[in-house]
Amino acid sequence: MTLTDRLAAEGFDVESAIDASSGLTQASSGNFDVIVLDVMLPGGNGFDICRTVRQRGVQTPILMLTARGQVVDRVVGLKLGADDYLVKPFEMAELLARVEALLRRSASTTAAATANDTHRFGDVAIDFRRAEVTKNGAILDLSAREFKLLRYFVEHRGAALSRDELLNEVWGYNAMPSTRTVDVHIAWLRQKIEDNPRHPQLILTVHGLGYKFAG
Repeated sequence: MTLTDRLAAEGFDVESAIDASSGLTQASSGNFDVIVLDVMLPGGNGFDICRTVRQRGVQTPILMLTARGQVVDRVVGLKLGADDYLVKPFEMAELLARVEALLRRSASTTAAATANDTHRFGDVAIDFRRAEVTKNGAILDLSAREFKLLRYFVEHRGAALSRDELLNEVWGYNAMPSTRTVDVHIAWLRQKIEDNPRHPQLILTVHGLGYKFAG
């Protein structure tokens, strides 16, 4: 049974491409929820397709498949815009789990994008469309990373978020910072949005795990 057959058997609506050229054409359409992209393809390679698709503005989640196990290949794929990476041979159950995880993440992002463009908690207001945060009417000077971190907290308010999750979702694989980087940025963000950063009421520490947003 081919990969296409197995995914179809699991209830997915699947389209496949026989070579790099047709794969690029299909992937560039943006009409898919997830792209499963093999690195080794007749007439080209998945790295080039991934790069071109991202350059064309297609943000569909991409799961790359490859027989190459070297870390450098994994890093290259992720830097080019892939969202996840699976080395062959693999168990079908793992591939299905990763596809479903990408679908959930995509659905969450879409829901957030179509939700209200503003969010308010206490005297702090966020305008997502303008990427602007104010406190008591005054615009706060947030870096792009701090704004992205705050947005992720708002989109997942009430959930306990580990440092590793924040690294993956806010910094991305290609940045590869340490978990200490998360703590530093949390401290900076608290200085700007909390009334009393020493006793935060919005970004709460979850001991032994990470942080939770209570705004």
